[in-house]
Amino acid sequence: MSRLVLIDTVDQLPGLLPLHAWAALSATDLVLVGDAAHPLLEHFAHADLRHEVVPDVGRAAALSRRDLLSGVDPEQRARVTWIVDRARDAGAVAYVYGAADTEAFTRALGFEAARSQVEVEIVYFGLAPKGVGLLELVDVEQRLRGPDGCPWDLEQDHMTLAPYAVEEVYELLDAITSGTDDDVREELGDVLLQVVFHAQIADDDSRFDIDAVARGIVDKLVRRHPHVFGDVEVSDAASVMDNWEQLKASEKPDRGGVFDGIVEGQPAMSLSTAIQARTAKLGFRWADAGRALAKVREELDELEHAPPAQQAHELGDVLAAVISLAAELGIDSELALRSQTTRFRRRFERAVESAGRAPQELSPDEWLALWDAADAGGT
Repeated sequence: MSRLVLIDTVDQLPGLLPLHAWAALSATDLVLVGDAAHPLLEHFAHADLRHEVVPDVGRAAALSRRDLLSGVDPEQRARVTWIVDRARDAGAVAYVYGAADTEAFTRALGFEAARSQVEVEIVYFGLAPKGVGLLELVDVEQRLRGPDGCPWDLEQDHMTLAPYAVEEVYELLDAITSGTDDDVREELGDVLLQVVFHAQIADDDSRFDIDAVARGIVDKLVRRHPHVFGDVEVSDAASVMDNWEQLKASEKPDRGGVFDGIVEGQPAMSLSTAIQARTAKLGFRWADAGRALAKVREELDELEHAPPAQQAHELGDVLAAVISLAAELGIDSELALRSQTTRFRRRFERAVESAGRAPQELSPDEWLALWDAADAGGT
């Protein structure tokens, strides 16, 4: 009995087959490929596998009721007939799916093989490697920036996209601090789009592409983790960070300044945190959190007694001292403030809801009473 072996592939990686699929191919007399541009054709030639590309066989003269119900068009029907006839003539034949093959085509192929008494075996790919979804995103963005793509996407460049990158990172931060797993997943996708979008813009100008971006970060991660990819030994996370900074410094010897590499344009709180973290690594830090807390009290006292012209200066010192205290306590000041802001917002909303009249009409004492009551209503 003739046999038709259907070889499943991953749409995004048509040139990749697992070992069990290669074994199935090797056990057949002929390999049929549905696409003349299929990336596996060259591999079949190197493996000395007898193979043919399904030719353009035109259109079927008529479609059966089953074909019409399954969604097969006349061209697919003609290809199905040709493949099954070839299997009947050649014995054991494998068919490797092409990019244009649909589920309707596969069903029609199975029905026709059964009708023609050709045994059908399906060899599934199995578990697709992680990252296949990334390839889909790259393909979609390439299409959007292509000749028949989206007019808006085609107008963008690195500068016009820059505000969106910042916005998406902040939205991700919101999701991390107060959202669900679905929120975090969605926002990570938006951030990932920015990376792929910028890479496609550069690729369009033949400057670099998404693979160069990925290879760059892979090389950096491997280079800066010699305790994982090499023979360096570390005792704890602190040792990892020390090695990281040393390797980073050796990679960028032109950065001789104490604060080189710190982005000046970032928000003031993260900028202060970064600068204080850099000085702490050089030994300029409090001996313990108690002394950092005492410095906060000292700066508050100076603010309290400062003349109006000096208050902004003293307030800056208070904020810097609080950030320094957060570092000594092992707390991320940015996340701590975001968490407090979320709690403040929710508590204020509860107070407004319970007011019973317009917030502008409330006296300070009434506001205080509502605020205290709202504190008991949740976190």
